[in-house]
Amino acid sequence: MSVRRLAKEQPASFAFSKATKTKADWWIAKYPDNRSQSAVIPILWLVQKQEGWVSEPAIRAIAELLGMPYIRVLEVATFYTMFQLEPVGTVAHFQVCGTTPCMLRGSNDLMAVCKSRIGHKHTVSADGRFSWEEVECMGACANAPMAAINDYYFEDLTADTLNQIIDDFAAGKTPRPGTRVDRVSSAPEGGALTLTDPKLYDGSAAKKIKSLPNSKPVPA
Repeated sequence: MSVRRLAKEQPASFAFSKATKTKADWWIAKYPDNRSQSAVIPILWLVQKQEGWVSEPAIRAIAELLGMPYIRVLEVATFYTMFQLEPVGTVAHFQVCGTTPCMLRGSNDLMAVCKSRIGHKHTVSADGRFSWEEVECMGACANAPMAAINDYYFEDLTADTLNQIIDDFAAGKTPRPGTRVDRVSSAPEGGALTLTDPKLYDGSAAKKIKSLPNSKPVPA
């Protein structure tokens, strides 16, 4: 696992929005009074949804809110890669999978698109709207290559479809997440290839079982 550090440039301060604070209090109330620190992960996530990333002042604010040492919150924020420790694009952040199944199916082409359209990974585009990074397996290997964009998975991508997705985001649209080929979830492209005989499901292929002597019908 790579070392994760806080961004070199940090904001001067952080403040919970009213909505974030209300939701944070809701999470804290789920735990006993002496276990409020258990809410650290969901509150880190709420802060990231508010700001787009988790800053050092935000980590200190969360530590104060939960009554826990700053280093404990820092440990959590730097351990889980779901938390962004540097600013990301205000419109879309692309997490392109580079693990073997995606690599074999063309993830290098996707990264080339991101580099040409957005810039180097771990940097924000000149207009501040987009950013991208390479990540490890996100569990959608059957639909490789894929990328997580903001909160959703986009699968079976090509350089052309990723370019179109970026164009849609740039135009203010909300691209549909999921696969970009003719399949349902992770089913084979074009539909099922095995177990397609209707007799397997309508009961017509089932053998009738003879009743045993003196047996009684089983109640429904």
